[in-house]
Amino acid sequence: MEPSFLDMTFKLILGFFFLFLITRLLGRTTINQLTPFDFVSAIVLSELLGNAVFEQNVPVYFVVYSIFLWGILLVIMEKGLLKLKGLRGPLEGKPAIVIRDGKIDRKELKKNRMNLNQLMSLLRQSEVFSVREVAFAILESNGGISILKKSKYQKVTIEDLKLQEPPVYLPVSVILDGEVLEDNLQELGLTRPWLTNELSARGIYEPRNVMYADYLEGDGLFVVKMSGVKENS
Repeated sequence: MEPSFLDMTFKLILGFFFLFLITRLLGRTTINQLTPFDFVSAIVLSELLGNAVFEQNVPVYFVVYSIFLWGILLVIMEKGLLKLKGLRGPLEGKPAIVIRDGKIDRKELKKNRMNLNQLMSLLRQSEVFSVREVAFAILESNGGISILKKSKYQKVTIEDLKLQEPPVYLPVSVILDGEVLEDNLQELGLTRPWLTNELSARGIYEPRNVMYADYLEGDGLFVVKMSGVKENS
């Protein structure tokens, strides 16, 4: 017997909120930070919910129990990894140095089932187009790569030039999709009339004609019209 729409709807809504709760409990790990264990856990959790939704003979409390139990196991495992360092290597994997002192370590590449084409692709994604630029490259447990360039290929910093370091300010959004963010304006110590005058100076007379605008101390207002034309102060 096929599941009814009412049964599917109820299970999906229930599963949605339980998955959201579990995600919040596990923290703010992003996709590119997922370990192999996290990936497998996510697949199993989605399968548990998927099978329960499309099987009418699976009671609702089975859905709740399955997701809740799996979520509890994940939370316990996450807490355990914080305290038991010995489990981190087997479950999360260990970083591997694939380029050491400018030389490619083929043994490490082979151990991590990676070929040279894959290594070069990761380097290019990090804006490195030749191994000659690399002193060390570490393959992280999430599949990303961290690179330390050789001294002559590193970017010149303000400290190298012995210049005075300027203060750093955070841009603050003041308009999003035509809506003025009043709280952000107040936080900046700015007013609505000031914003109106700034927009008028750019030939914009209604905030609804602005897709995005932010304010940066020392640089002023940055505006993107709904048409997509960018204008700077």
